[in-house]
Amino acid sequence: MQRRKFLQSSLAVTAGIAANLSPAIAGDKYAIQKEVYEWREYEMRFGADKEQLENYFRTALIPALNKYGVKTVGVFKEWRPSEPAKFYLLTPYASLDNYLSVNIKVKADAEYIKNSALYNSIPVDKSIYNRFTSSLMIAFDGFPAMAVPSGESRIFELRTYEGYSEDAVRRKIKMFNDGEFPIFTRAKLNPVFFGEVIAGDKLPRLTYMLTCNNMEERDKGWSAFVADPEWKKLLADPQYANTISKISNTFLVPTSYSQV
Repeated sequence: MQRRKFLQSSLAVTAGIAANLSPAIAGDKYAIQKEVYEWREYEMRFGADKEQLENYFRTALIPALNKYGVKTVGVFKEWRPSEPAKFYLLTPYASLDNYLSVNIKVKADAEYIKNSALYNSIPVDKSIYNRFTSSLMIAFDGFPAMAVPSGESRIFELRTYEGYSEDAVRRKIKMFNDGEFPIFTRAKLNPVFFGEVIAGDKLPRLTYMLTCNNMEERDKGWSAFVADPEWKKLLADPQYANTISKISNTFLVPTSYSQV
């Protein structure tokens, strides 16, 4: 009983700290309510039953997140599968405080616990993934909420930009906010989210996601982007020089039950 009270007290303090930090993280722009994203990457074990993980997402985790107000959970697989296979989970939250409160509620939810029983009973010698990595992001001022695409068949491009310093990434985010978003729209590279990574590996960095109907549209879109006069103008601005030291991208497709 004492341990339970201690845990509840600790969680309440943590949630309070996060709530107090949210306006500061938003750069004192109190009018901007920016979403928070958790991005997970699961690397499966060779020969593992992938359906066990997918069944957990489909029948336990996503319904529980939906129950507590997280309505658009994305689950993705690689466009060209690697071996071992990988799964990606995108969960948007209204704020840091919402991230904490939803996860506390989900873990204590009786229906979630029941629906997770089979997943949690997987023995160590039949584990389905090696580990999963997780990063936490806060949306950009200029793109504060995720844009959920329509349901037709499509591909997604996840892009990560690493900078040599915190200021370099700050300047790159400013470059996005100062003029890149309309260029994406003109190029028909449909943005899904933009996030500054505030917890995770390979910091400092930012991550964003685009979507197109197919790879041909994606390639045409990037050709149009780099040829856009406004992009060339931004690129020539000295304040944006030397912002990115490494770019990586991954092409993904949604699972049949993904909500993004």
